[in-house]
Amino acid sequence: MTRLIRFNKPFDVLSQFTDSGTIGSPRRTLSDFIDLPGVYPAGRLDRDSEGLMLLTDDGRLQARISDPRHKMEKTYWAQVEGNPDEAAIAALRAGVTLKDGPTRPAKARRIEAPAGLWPRVPPIRVRKSVPDCWIELAISEGRNRQVRRMTAAVGHPTLRLIRARIGPWTLDGLGPGEWGEADADRWSRR
Repeated sequence: MTRLIRFNKPFDVLSQFTDSGTIGSPRRTLSDFIDLPGVYPAGRLDRDSEGLMLLTDDGRLQARISDPRHKMEKTYWAQVEGNPDEAAIAALRAGVTLKDGPTRPAKARRIEAPAGLWPRVPPIRVRKSVPDCWIELAISEGRNRQVRRMTAAVGHPTLRLIRARIGPWTLDGLGPGEWGEADADRWSRR
């Protein structure tokens, strides 16, 4: 029986079980939250990003989730600097050109602050003279820091980034640092 775990990764946590980083400055890892032998992350989430990670004990499922060739859509909530106009949102929808080439078109829209959103520790920087807003972006690629680079390319740097969905699996019902079993068969039924 395949095991699949949904995990809400908090800010400032590495998306791996061990840290081979700087000696003397222990960083939090998945092992600080999940004590299950044999499960491994299906993809990564930057240390300064939050939200949904999937972990599994099935190598084929891990590859289907994380390999961009399978084009599994991932949805993010990005709190960005400024108020993007329709031209900026349209640019995200069309795909933007980054240093490593053009991105695939994204699903993009402005949203209200997500319901039930937890406070980030530490909080984002707030500047009274610069407004911010939320954008929902769905992409089917997995480039390094892609969402952050895309929002910056249209003139609205990301202040906070939360992954809300991976394929059919969502963050629903999980607080920061919480995990739970998920239905691994959901992908095969799609």
